[in-house]
Amino acid sequence: MPIYALGDLEPTISSEAWVHPDAVIIGDVRIGPRSSIWPCAVLRGDGGHIEIGSGTSVQDTSVLHTTPMWPTVVGDNCVLGHGIHLEGCTLEDDVLIGNHAQVLHRALIRSGSIVAANSVVLQDIEVPSGAMAVGSPAQIKPDRARVDDIKMASAAYLERIEVYRTDMRRLD
Repeated sequence: MPIYALGDLEPTISSEAWVHPDAVIIGDVRIGPRSSIWPCAVLRGDGGHIEIGSGTSVQDTSVLHTTPMWPTVVGDNCVLGHGIHLEGCTLEDDVLIGNHAQVLHRALIRSGSIVAANSVVLQDIEVPSGAMAVGSPAQIKPDRARVDDIKMASAAYLERIEVYRTDMRRLD
């Protein structure tokens, strides 16, 4: 897997994490235990740091970037859908970001909330706990998130890590 230092900036990846060989990790990226980084995801910590908590999945083709002023921080047991973009934002624990959604600078996504697929959470927006952010630009829908659904999706990726760790083999 391509894991790169950038000058003095080196990734820190827990031995309990799983990173697909085709994911790219560059610079100041910190990946916690039981987290998974899937094919073609790019985590580029070249201006500030990216932090991924425990048990979080970063799915295929997702891009996580940062700025010198605003790190990208993702809590525990989050599900980051396919093709998402996070930059300079904070996600608390148990958050689901739907496929192809974007969360931008200084946005705060509180625990137990969802950003719906294809939605764009603009700068300085806070999505409260239990809410769903929907649309582009995202509108907040209070009490629309179901934490049980987020926990079920997170658990499914935790199980998938073990299958990939033991059964995946390259054939070419």
